[in-house]
Amino acid sequence: MAEGGAILVIDAGTTSNRAMVFSPDGAVHALAQRPLTQHYPQPGWVEHEAGEIWQGVLACTRQAVAQAGGVDRIAAIGIANQRETVVAWDKVSGEPLSRAIVWQDRRTAPACETLRAAGQERAVQAATGLILDPYFSATKMGWLIANVSEVRAAKEAGRLALGTVESWLLFKLTGGAHFSDASNASRTSLLPLAGADWDEALCDLFGVPRAALPEICDCAGSIGMALPEWLGAPVPVTGMAGDQQAATIGQACLAPGETKATYGTGAFVLANMGAQVPSSAHRLLATVLWQMGGERAYALEGSVFVAGSLVQWLRDSLGLIDAATETEALARSVPDSSGVVIVPALSGLGAPHWRADARASITGLTFASTRAHLARAALEAMAMQTRDLAEAFAADGARWTTLRIDGGMSANDWMAQDLADVLALPVERPVFVETTALGAGLLAGLGAGTFGSLAEAGKAMSGVRRTFTPAMSETVREERIGSWRRALETV
Repeated sequence: MAEGGAILVIDAGTTSNRAMVFSPDGAVHALAQRPLTQHYPQPGWVEHEAGEIWQGVLACTRQAVAQAGGVDRIAAIGIANQRETVVAWDKVSGEPLSRAIVWQDRRTAPACETLRAAGQERAVQAATGLILDPYFSATKMGWLIANVSEVRAAKEAGRLALGTVESWLLFKLTGGAHFSDASNASRTSLLPLAGADWDEALCDLFGVPRAALPEICDCAGSIGMALPEWLGAPVPVTGMAGDQQAATIGQACLAPGETKATYGTGAFVLANMGAQVPSSAHRLLATVLWQMGGERAYALEGSVFVAGSLVQWLRDSLGLIDAATETEALARSVPDSSGVVIVPALSGLGAPHWRADARASITGLTFASTRAHLARAALEAMAMQTRDLAEAFAADGARWTTLRIDGGMSANDWMAQDLADVLALPVERPVFVETTALGAGLLAGLGAGTFGSLAEAGKAMSGVRRTFTPAMSETVREERIGSWRRALETV
């Protein structure tokens, strides 16, 4: 690794925080990870401690930099983050004012329904590309101001800072810079897709004070400077993107039509739509994919709330497995799910259904059902949820020809093959599946001047892929689809 040319990437996820060090050819030279505590104070509520996010990130970055040989080897920092999660902090003291409200949280469903009943959804979606759903940041921000006295007091005193996780981390790293990149800002319901800045009318609609929001910036460039006290020397922050946009970039989906799916805590499909602002008539989302020099590329997105978290639930809450990796062998141990179908609506249903009220179901159980059948049904649910999205994308004129997959679940060969079988499409998986971190690395390298263009960065850092081709009969595929549709009617 060349002296001074490495890229430190912070990957602030939903269940863990990580730091990785890449060289400009995409090789990984260090990795550190810490779990992030999940708090569930009430049904439908999901929270994180903002201080734990920061402390975990700081510990991981220090460990990764030490592994890589010291801060002198680090040229730049890139940040990828769990999107939509909201942090409120005091911009003077720099301390959080409440727990962060996580993207999975459903507490603002009544507020969304009130706005929908008032006829606001069409205008919000036309402007922002987003529907009215608790998933997005604006109603979470409004809830914090209305319900947490410390947040409200900070607002009244002019000390309130609101932001998503990347803006919180940037503030802490730099000692006060308050910026959000356009890809994250586009997930708040406060940024018009075609607008350069926050919209005052949207801020008023959701009860969010414009003065508390960060300044919107490009995804690559000179964003801020990490204080020397954190890593031993000042290091520029030159790349930021929401985790799903970063994964799309890391998968080198850089041309219109190229599509990726990330299977992590949730599952997220993004199709590059180029420079034209997209719209959906089939309950998909339009979002900013990246912004460079003030110019944007856009994506259509389908968001599934529960993917890897279903396997985690089988392990931690039901005790059916000891480790997530067991699911592949269990799935292979039976010829089919024996009629068991899981609809994993543990946090409601996301795209294209958008039912905050939905609850998970397991149907088709008999005395012959085993944990192997349940494990297989859990994995089969990933393909079925993805197929629902594929139909919506096709109806919006963005039919997939191949699908590039990544994220922790994608390492499961059985699931990758099942995706190809159910979708009747080739599925490509990179050898290096942590494309979220890789995409943040590409952006940081571009922002630091290591690369002259995003295409050059993608060519330099992206690696080889394995392809899974469809092998399922049409009869079996149609049986699976029919069982899934019947199960959906029960939630």
